[in-house]
Amino acid sequence: MTAVIDPKAPSEHLPLGDPKAKRVKTRLTSRGATIGAIIIAALWTIPTFGLFISSFRPEDKISNTGWWTILSNWGVTLDNYQTVLFESGASSANLGSYFVNSLVITIPATIFPLVLALMAAYAFAWIPFRGSSWLFVIVFTLQIVPLQMALIPLLRIFNSPLLDISGSFTAVWVAHTIFALPLGIFLLHNFISEIPTDIVEAARVDGANHAQIFRRVILPLSLPAIASLGIFQFLWVWNDLLIALVFSGGSVNVAPLTQRLAEFAGSRGSDWEVLTAAAFVSIIVPLIVFFSLQRYFVRGLLAGSTKG
Repeated sequence: MTAVIDPKAPSEHLPLGDPKAKRVKTRLTSRGATIGAIIIAALWTIPTFGLFISSFRPEDKISNTGWWTILSNWGVTLDNYQTVLFESGASSANLGSYFVNSLVITIPATIFPLVLALMAAYAFAWIPFRGSSWLFVIVFTLQIVPLQMALIPLLRIFNSPLLDISGSFTAVWVAHTIFALPLGIFLLHNFISEIPTDIVEAARVDGANHAQIFRRVILPLSLPAIASLGIFQFLWVWNDLLIALVFSGGSVNVAPLTQRLAEFAGSRGSDWEVLTAAAFVSIIVPLIVFFSLQRYFVRGLLAGSTKG
């Protein structure tokens, strides 16, 4: 007897997968997409490269020639960085102390919301409790509340006699943490809830409690999502000016790098050689953070893209 093979039936020798995901992958890896990505990367990188070159050029070279003529009009100096980082005085940049202030603000303001958002996301995903759905909806809707609406009420709370923390690092940390939690909880919940149930159930069968499951199962599997959110939060806090202006109280001991750059651009807007050095100092740390965590960032963006 001759077997009849249905051509529409799936074959075990053919790859099984989502056709839509395959089409998207094919388009993103095509020659045209690659050329487009290279062009976009070049257009995005050229201004930064020009800023980097200008930051090492003397004043007369910047005033009379463009940075692209560096080979024909050679001139390199470190005086610009010495001026912005180490010189003190009312008319100088003195970015060294402000650079440290930005680090003191950014690192805790990135860690605090990450930790709290992770614990809240795990609770919403794997700990059933009454009203969890409604509470998650409330957290989700908080993302659409404009940040500016909460600045004055939050500042009044910080200035109350009970707290009185305005103008301190604590006020800036708390403000950044509050504003980052809704989005952080939402993003991490979407990732943690996609972890296979069998893995969590196997840990429970082995006698693990919620703390052990969170530490030994959820954290290692959620590393790409944690890195992605951490990069976003770090860049947001490092480049922030509005929250720093409101909650630092104008204190020099708390003001971040962005606040000093805004003042510096206003007082010495004609000193291009110093401004370029100051601007590059402000972006060097975000560049290091992004490129050092780039592989985790890409994995976090692609996580769950082919699920469902």
